[in-house]
Order: sequence, then C-alpha cells, then structure tokens
Amino acid sequence: MGDILWTPSPQRVARTRLHRFMLEMAAAHGFPPDWPSLHAWSIRNRDAFWQAMLQLAEIAPTMPATAVREGSGMLGTRWFPGMTLNYAAHLLRFDDDRAAIVAEDELGRTRSLTRRQLRESVARCAAALQAAGVEKGDRVAGFVPNVPEAVIAMLAAASLGAIWSSCSPDFGIGGVFDRFGQIEPKVLFAAEAYSYNGKRIDSLDRVRGVVERIPSIGCVVVFGYLQDAPDLSSLAAAAPGKCVAWRDFLDDAPPRPPAFEPVPFDHPLFIMYSSGTTGVPKCIVHGHGGTLLQHMKELMLHCDLTAEDRSFYFTTCGWMMWNWVVSSLGVGATLVLYEGSPSHPDVHHLWKMAERTGVTVFGTSPKFLSACQKAGIAPGRDHDLSRLRCVLSTGSPLTVENFEWVYANVRQDLQLSSISGGTDIISCFMLGNPILPVRAGEIQCLGLGMDVHAFDEDSGNDCIGRKGELVCRTAFPSRPVCFWNDPDGELYRKAYFDHYPGVWRHGDFIEITEHGGVIVYGRSDATLNPGGVRIGTAEIYRIVEGMEEVVDSLVVGRQTADDVEICLFVVLRGDRKLDAALEMSIRDRIAEGATRRHVPKHIRQVSAVPYTISGKKVELAVTRLLAGEEVKNRDALANPESLDQYPGIV
Repeated sequence: MGDILWTPSPQRVARTRLHRFMLEMAAAHGFPPDWPSLHAWSIRNRDAFWQAMLQLAEIAPTMPATAVREGSGMLGTRWFPGMTLNYAAHLLRFDDDRAAIVAEDELGRTRSLTRRQLRESVARCAAALQAAGVEKGDRVAGFVPNVPEAVIAMLAAASLGAIWSSCSPDFGIGGVFDRFGQIEPKVLFAAEAYSYNGKRIDSLDRVRGVVERIPSIGCVVVFGYLQDAPDLSSLAAAAPGKCVAWRDFLDDAPPRPPAFEPVPFDHPLFIMYSSGTTGVPKCIVHGHGGTLLQHMKELMLHCDLTAEDRSFYFTTCGWMMWNWVVSSLGVGATLVLYEGSPSHPDVHHLWKMAERTGVTVFGTSPKFLSACQKAGIAPGRDHDLSRLRCVLSTGSPLTVENFEWVYANVRQDLQLSSISGGTDIISCFMLGNPILPVRAGEIQCLGLGMDVHAFDEDSGNDCIGRKGELVCRTAFPSRPVCFWNDPDGELYRKAYFDHYPGVWRHGDFIEITEHGGVIVYGRSDATLNPGGVRIGTAEIYRIVEGMEEVVDSLVVGRQTADDVEICLFVVLRGDRKLDAALEMSIRDRIAEGATRRHVPKHIRQVSAVPYTISGKKVELAVTRLLAGEEVKNRDALANPESLDQYPGIV
C-alpha cells in the first residue's frame, strides 16, 4: 500500500461535481453516499448511471433514445438506440467571447480563439469540406501538428458526419500510408512544416508522397506553420488540381451559419490506430455518442473540470490523448494546445507555458516528470503555478518517485492523477478521483461505469491485492463501434475477446488494491510504449527486415524506472557482424521509415529469434527474460534453446 501523499480537504470535496453527483444519486437510488457504493451502483445499475451522466453533461440529442441500451453481452449491446446527436455540436455549444483555445509552440508563438471565433471557423471549414464533396461517412485525414487548425478541421468533419483520423507530422510516408491508405480519405489536411527540439522540418515532400500513394485523396489543404504563405508549387505540380492553401480553402467556400448533421449514437466519429504489432495497424472506429459521453464523465467527474478551467495535455495529434483533451471544450473549459518538444530549450519550458497561460489541469507523462526530477528543478518555486490544481499523467506507470517529486517540487495541494486506458476505448479504465486520497504509486480508482477486474492469469478468477490481467466484464459506451475493413468482426473479436470469451481483455498487468486503487505493472502484450507513444513491433520489422544485411529480427520493450526502452535484436546474413556503421545504418533507416521515436535504445546481434510451433515470433518471452522473470511453457516454442542468449544481453 502506497503512502498517502495528499488528501482533499472537506471544503474541497464539497465543491466538486463528483461529490454533488454522489449525494444526488445516493438519495435517488438508496445507497450510502460514499465512493465505493457509488462505483458499485454505477456497475449494478448501468442504465440509470449512464442516463444520469447524459443529463449531467447536458448532452442534448436531436432525437431521444428509445432505451438506454438494447441487446446483451459485451458485443451485443447497443447504447441509446434511436438517439441522434453530434459530437461537434456539443463542443461548440458556447457562443461568446471567452477563450476557447490558447495555443503555444516551442518557438514562443501564442495564438488564441474565442468560442465565437472557433464556431465561425468550424462553420467555414465545414462549408469548404462540403464544397469539396465531403458527405456523411466520408473520411477526412489530418497529417498535422497540434495547432488550432487541426481542431477546426476535426470539428468541421465531425459536424458533417464525416469521420476524422489523424497522424502526427513526424511519421514517414510508409507509416502514414499504413494508416490512411486503409481508410481512403477524401480530403487531407497538412502543414508545410513543423518544429521539434529547435529543428525546423519540412513536410511537403512527405505530403506529396502520401498523396501519390493514396488515390482517394481528392483535395489537399495545406496551412502554414513556419510560413504564413508557404510555397506549394511543387506539391501542386505533383497533385494537379488537388492542392489548396488553408486560407483559400476557407475563403472560397460560401459562408453559412454553424450547422450540425444529426447522426446515430454509434455513428463513426474517429478512426484511431492500433500499434501495428501483428501487421499493419488495425483501424479502430469510435462513435459520436460513446466518445462524448465517456469523455464528459471522465473530465467532469474524475477530473472535476469546469468552464473556469484551462485544460492542457502534452500530446500529438496521433495519440488518443489529443482527442480526449479536445473534448474539454464540451465542458466549456479553455483548451490549451502546445506544439513542439516539451523540453526545448530546457525542461522549464512547459512549466513556463503553464504559468503564462494559467493552466489549471496539466497533462504529462512519467518520462517528462523524471526528466524534470533529474534536472533538479523545482517548478513550484521557480514559476507561479498558483492556479494549477491537478496534474495528470499517462503513457506508462507513474513511479513512487514521480509521485513524491511532484508533491515536493510542484505543489503540495493538488490532485496528482495517474490515468490509464487506451486507444482501444479512447478513454480510461482507471483514473483520478477528486474526493479520494492520492497514494504513491497508485491510480486512485476505477472509472465509474467500468466493470474492471484483475483476472488471475492461470485460473481466470478475480484477484485482489496481486497481479492479474486487466479485463472488463460488461459493456460500456466507448467500446469501439467496429474495426474498419473488418466486415464480419473477426479481427475485433480476436483483438479483445479470444482469451476470455465475452470478456474484454485489455493487455495490461494490474493489481487492484484492497482500498480500490490500481497499480499498473505494464503491458502484458508486446506493444512498445516509449515516452507514452504506442509503437508496434511490426512497424519496425517491416523496415529492419527490408535491409539486405538482416535475416531476421525481434523487437521488445524493456521497462525502466520511468519509461520503456526499445531493444532490437538482429540475425545477420552469413558471417556479418554488427559493427558501429551497420548499427547507425539501422537507426537511420528506422528513423526515415517511421519516426525517431521508433529508433531502438539498444541493438544487439543474436543467432536466432524464438518462434512458436505455429511460426509466430515470441516477443513476450524475451521481454520477460530482460526483466529477470521466468519464461513459462518453453515447450510451446519451436526452438526453445534460442532463449538462452537473451538474459543479460542488454
């Protein structure tokens, strides 16, 4: 059990929306007004809970539902049948001169948009998309930095009932094609360049390469990031009749007031991507209603976000935390965006940004907090963080040392919330709680309405107080609508329901404590998570094994105190040895073909890669060996002797 580092005062608890909601539900439904009882009720009486959440969030459907849910089981449940609504309509329901977006970047530039300006910009962009032929169900893609134009384009697509999907601009052509090539977008938004760690990087060559490989793209809208009016002549020549500058795209469309296409609760809103562990990334489809309702629950109750807050999360547009934090607009909070490196020119930079913009909810990662700790800084001493009341962290487990450092060096009176979920559910299974204590090394609680358990790996039974497999027993609204290009749902079922029939298996090893907290021990599958960014092994295999010198390879993640290190093992052709030149060549090829985040921390030469009898690489076994753990069921391997070279190799 972790030490209690923070306990909210009775006065603070009484001010929270969660406390008021708990009292109201307890009085209406006859359970004790305490957290365990509220959570148990939200599982036991799911219909009443989600209906109450719909009302609390002030989600106004254009057509009411005929029921809260119909069908049964995790796969058979359909939420709010008959309801029509629009995600963008809820996020843009405020129309005044309060700040909607404040955007900064590593170059020191600041921009802001009021709620009215955001509504008007989205309406103009939506009209332009319509003029470009975009209709309900069409895909609109963004190869974009984290800037206001990305938010505007996403909301414009959503307002039409089109489906938004985005990648960060540091992806190579192959990585973008692996994603957007599957969904065949009609329109692509992009910036001409971006800046990271002080380096200015041109994007137009990669944009051209993407457009040349995806024939469905009929319109490429380019906005200036480093230049107000970038030279698009080379792109226009490569894509005749397709390329248009952002300002021209908006100006050429007929003006119209904001309008929102009513769509069913489960109509596709976002296409997200799996890590690509077993091949090209899976395309995970999330719906308007489930995404909105789940995000409002997490932001309003678990984060206690209000219209007076300024909400920030360090993220790219290729990570689900971007979609999540943008939903802060639906609460009426001001969304704070940041584009660039979190530590350029130094680790003070984000804290300075938080001070300047008045951030109240600050989202980050264990890796960044550890970097601050190692740099010996004290943000609470060096900067005015008096408005900061909540720090969120995700991407990897938050260590005890991270917890202690925040309370010693940022602020003593704040809620430090480690949160955990994933792209698969575009939300959280476990997260913070403004009415509970914070314990070092623990996530405060399970999410309301989320029937989460830790299953014993061998028996499949619930276990409390020891490690188990994270599962969810019953349906929840933000379950994916489907996988794209998976007409019979077979890929979907295999992804989550093969191991425990009818029960969602998420792929994390967790411990649910006696007092209801959660300790996350890491992934139970082979997904890599360096710096909180999901990376699939197959993305690296496709590059490395395309090299003439490499016969075979294996890539795994090794957990460190505050991050995950990528370890690459290569089997080389003939008598070739791994020297410095070849190692550099491998690193360069991976950076070029994917992103710098994909580049391994360690590269080692091995004689063989372990395989199952059915011919599949055994990544998890090597992961366990690197962690000093025992490998079970070696007899299931075709070449178990290959494992002997991995202990101590890194």
